[in-house]
Amino acid sequence: MIERPRGVWVLPMTDVGVVTIGRNEGERLRVGLEALRRLGVPVVYVDSRSTDGSPELARSLGAEVVVLDESRPIGVPRARNEGFERLLGLQPGIRYVQFVDGDCELLEGWLERGRAVLEERPEVGLVTGRRRERYPNRSIYNQLADLEWDMPIGEIAGSHGDFMIRVSAFRQVGGFDEAVLVSEDCDLCLRLRRLGWKLSRIDHEMTLHDLGILRFRQWWLRAVRTGYGYADGAYLHGKSADRYYVRETRSNVIMGFVIPAVALAMVPFSRGLSLLLFLVYPLIYWRTLRYARGRGWDPAASRLFAGACVVAKSPLFIGQMTYWFRLIRRQPRKIIEYKPAGSNAARADLNTGPAGD
Repeated sequence: MIERPRGVWVLPMTDVGVVTIGRNEGERLRVGLEALRRLGVPVVYVDSRSTDGSPELARSLGAEVVVLDESRPIGVPRARNEGFERLLGLQPGIRYVQFVDGDCELLEGWLERGRAVLEERPEVGLVTGRRRERYPNRSIYNQLADLEWDMPIGEIAGSHGDFMIRVSAFRQVGGFDEAVLVSEDCDLCLRLRRLGWKLSRIDHEMTLHDLGILRFRQWWLRAVRTGYGYADGAYLHGKSADRYYVRETRSNVIMGFVIPAVALAMVPFSRGLSLLLFLVYPLIYWRTLRYARGRGWDPAASRLFAGACVVAKSPLFIGQMTYWFRLIRRQPRKIIEYKPAGSNAARADLNTGPAGD
């Protein structure tokens, strides 16, 4: 390898490819694909039945396009799996695949750095970097997402949808589980860790993400969707589910339902003393605030993050109960859409799901 004076590695990129997915991402997709075209690596775009001309746009920008047919349920795991197979079919010599969502822009220099980590550390199966919100100041919800993406540096238990993975590790784990509707990334990471692979988050800029949440209802539905994913993961993995699912589902039930229900139900029998149970929420707030400040976040951002973590317990619980209600009634397992399609007005539907985060 040849090192530039500024410390940027110049590497042969013939063994790296990119899979990006989307549905009705509009201008966000154009920005992302133009950035990928500048990188000069093979790109496969998988479209989940867009109606805004996304496949044609992707072809015009040099991407290989896969449009999912409706012979099987359409979802993120299937889209990424089919994109992976098409990429390897076109370029069998690829050893590392970068997954990126259609509302993200991959930053220059990341592919070289991610590849270098996987080359230097054979025990690492997956590497990710810093995902940032493109417009964190447009809303407090975008700001919250920007904090959420700021995962601790070092070995990690799970990742969001932007990461680079070894082809051998992806093959060994069997790819994404197409039965998982939400948090398919964390499910993949869980199975990788069980096979002995390490996952790493490094201190390097990776992607710009355009969440586009401007309304409280969107944020609330996104939290409901996350709770749905926790329940889905806990059910699919059963007793073998690790603490990620077990801890979160238990916490959401206790904080989102049990404590307020008991506190209010016991008021007539406790002369109101049961309302003291609500003091647990300020305690959780201060505990989360201390964690956020320990991460080096500024005081205002730390307070916002801590408050949102407390408020989110209710929609997270609702998401879990939605999952179990549908499961008991044998209704189709469907995810929750909270995000605007392309540049259209925000919309959210409890019956359909997008092709990305």
